[in-house]
Amino acid sequence: MDDITLRQDILDELDFEPSIDAANIGVAVEDGIITLTGHVSSYSEKETAERVVKRVKGVRGIAQEIEVRIFGNRETSDDDIARRAANMLDWNVSIPKGAVQVKVQKGWVTLTGKVEWQYQKNAAADAVRNLAGVVGLSNVIELTPRVSAADVKKRIEDAFKRDAELESQGIRVEVSGGSVTLRGKVHTWSERRAAERAAWSAPGIKTLNDQIAIG
Repeated sequence: MDDITLRQDILDELDFEPSIDAANIGVAVEDGIITLTGHVSSYSEKETAERVVKRVKGVRGIAQEIEVRIFGNRETSDDDIARRAANMLDWNVSIPKGAVQVKVQKGWVTLTGKVEWQYQKNAAADAVRNLAGVVGLSNVIELTPRVSAADVKKRIEDAFKRDAELESQGIRVEVSGGSVTLRGKVHTWSERRAAERAAWSAPGIKTLNDQIAIG
């Protein structure tokens, strides 16, 4: 697919997504690498725009340069954001009580602490990313592994086999401590994302190095 056609497909997909206002989002394409510019009114819209672009066929990579601009009475103090974020974390049954701490600076939320599973780390981010006033999110919660590397490798490979979106024969899994490396080749970006999701589903994974090629 040529860059001009790919750019139009992305613009059409952004316009089709009802949860974002794409009027102020710019799209540039070079050799399948997408650069997103412009501004949106919430961090949630910024993340949604990136997810929308990732699902378009032909996208090889994304440079995310969209700004979050909060206007008028929607501006919220850091103290208020931190208070509401802490409440959301306390109310979420997926997150162990007291395991995650919140810091807010100029609307940017940083999450720290320790949990056992990646889904708990993701749940913490999901709990706060849509709060009014949030302009960015850093999720630096640590994962504390309780299983062996061999067990993690087997769990990931078994997850690959169960995933209907994924042809896993060409993917190799390497595990060292809490770090997982994926190598090989898949046909589409969505297959690569499916492999990442399956890998993150294993307990105790701290980092994921995705070296899967698309083509």
